[in-house]
Amino acid sequence: MYQKTTSYIRQEITQTYKNFRSKYPILKHQNAIGFSIFALSVIFSATISVLWLNNMVSTWLLVVVNAFLFGVLHELEHDLIHYMYFKNNKIVHNLLLLFVWLLRPLTLNPWFRRTLHFHHHRFSGTLHDIEERGVTNGEKWGIIRFLFTPDLVLGNLIRVRKLFADIKQEVANGNLKIEVAHKIKQAGVFGLIPITIVSHLILYLFSIQLILNFLDVNFGLGIYLPEQLTSLLTYLSPLIYIILIPNLLRQFCLHLVTSNLHYFGDVEKGNVVEQTQVINVWWTFPLQFFCFFFGWTHAIHHFVVNETFYVRHLTRKKAHQIMRASGVRFNDLASIKRANRFHKDSKI
Repeated sequence: MYQKTTSYIRQEITQTYKNFRSKYPILKHQNAIGFSIFALSVIFSATISVLWLNNMVSTWLLVVVNAFLFGVLHELEHDLIHYMYFKNNKIVHNLLLLFVWLLRPLTLNPWFRRTLHFHHHRFSGTLHDIEERGVTNGEKWGIIRFLFTPDLVLGNLIRVRKLFADIKQEVANGNLKIEVAHKIKQAGVFGLIPITIVSHLILYLFSIQLILNFLDVNFGLGIYLPEQLTSLLTYLSPLIYIILIPNLLRQFCLHLVTSNLHYFGDVEKGNVVEQTQVINVWWTFPLQFFCFFFGWTHAIHHFVVNETFYVRHLTRKKAHQIMRASGVRFNDLASIKRANRFHKDSKI
């Protein structure tokens, strides 16, 4: 039954895209549009960063603007992972992947992430969906999940044993080929080396410094980081404020949204209707702003993967009508209490 529903949704959304593209011929220039989005995002980010360095804008404005722009670049990277720009020009394609990663260094290496992301589309909601489980999908909500929502290093370090054990069991149960298991585990580990780990370590040191300064000012504790580390953080201050803190904000919002719009654990294999929901309730707007309204459109992407993020956004109202009429859930926020299970009676 679900195959028929999925096929219908996919055909209707695809036709919507075709109609929209025929109405606006400029959309045929997909490579140029993708590169323009990249260039404009970088130019705007560089501009506000220079203004901040010259004390012409406040730190909070720098963080907000760059977090939004890096959210746009995340969507661009996602399209690149699906080979939507410069597929036949490997040099430009890989250079774009490199630069959108360097501007978002808290994320996984995109070439390794491609392996995990394609696996995610094939096995969304399963025990071996490493991409989503890596951002806390399927876990009970509590202080630990909240604190480690944006953290791909310590957050995954505390859950890697359970994750790898589940993968091993899935291989034993015949649900996953052993060569695929090795491939996705390697991608999950090596994708963090070295940029992602180093970037997180800088943020950890910066956080410790903030805590120690707070304790000293308010309680006279008098404990400080070694002088060498303090000097290092001072030297790295532009990187921290221009790149890392905006990405921490962006990544927290993205992971909070994506980990709760994906269902986990009791998803019927191949049933795309059960894989995701649409989250567009008004009070999530602040979160959506910093991940380019991911909750509005990602469920659409699960049905039709080969369309750009901007066309997906521009046609989302029609897609939502089709999906809602076919049983796709909207704003099922009670799933948060169910640790992202699809069925209300599922055991956690």
